[in-house]
Amino acid sequence: MPSNWIFWIIFNAFVVSMLALDLGVFHRQRHVVGFREAIGWTMVWMGLAGIFVLLIYFFGQHMGGGARPNSQLSLEFITGYLIEQSLSADNLFVFLLIFRYFSVPRRFQHGVLFWGVLGALIMRAIFIATGVTLLNRFRWVVYLFGAILVYSGVRLLASRGMEVHPESNPLLRLFRRIFRVTDDHEKGRFFVRRSGILYATPLALVLVVMETTDLLFAVDSIPAVLAVTREPFIVYTSNVFAILGLRSLFFALSGMIETFHLLHYGISLILVLIGVKMLASNYIDVPTGIALGAVAGILLISIALSLLFPKPATGSN
Repeated sequence: MPSNWIFWIIFNAFVVSMLALDLGVFHRQRHVVGFREAIGWTMVWMGLAGIFVLLIYFFGQHMGGGARPNSQLSLEFITGYLIEQSLSADNLFVFLLIFRYFSVPRRFQHGVLFWGVLGALIMRAIFIATGVTLLNRFRWVVYLFGAILVYSGVRLLASRGMEVHPESNPLLRLFRRIFRVTDDHEKGRFFVRRSGILYATPLALVLVVMETTDLLFAVDSIPAVLAVTREPFIVYTSNVFAILGLRSLFFALSGMIETFHLLHYGISLILVLIGVKMLASNYIDVPTGIALGAVAGILLISIALSLLFPKPATGSN
């Protein structure tokens, strides 16, 4: 049990209550999430993250920050949050491809993303606990994480575009062997029972693919945030806020994701730089403020260049 256990309980109770409010009140009736609603929720989650930064600034040491200044902990949270948000940009594009592959109606997409995010939160908590424990016990793990980030960044830079191949997913193939799958989406349900037999719907397949995809994303994102801070509470909360805002961000940007075609290269550069930071951590101490400025600068430049040099239209005569 961590010494700051009360803050863990309060924060997770807040997360559960917000998720219950989201699903049980605001999205009780399945509907297509429009642009204005998505932008509104995106601003709500960003606002809540901003309020949490202030709480860290005033109570950071009580939250488990040790002797480090609260201003430093606040900066680490902002940097971790921004890193997770930037890496989520690729997640959004992959989620869009998955929805297209399975022809998921827009009114059912929020429900799938809701349960996908819930699973992601659980997996991230496990990854964070494991990562922090390994880094604290074995010094060489920092080089392993750094190498993973550099490799991921170079691989992402060399890729010519994102594709999804659910049919090659071993977990999905196993799932299909266990459950029969209906042809219809069954009004947004994941499972239905017919003649005493439990059937999975295509939405259950989508959820399986999304969870396994997020598992792969976590291999990059968690080490990246651990390069900024090893305080478990800061790593966890920055990840949670970024992931909770991921759903609304998806609907806000779903029609514009392909517009930011150069963001792909910016994200790869961020991964490489953070990986190099971890590999050189024994020799060079890069201040968190500089890391934050570099991440924000790369993102802004990538977005600006995408708008200044639009992707050529395909299929034109």
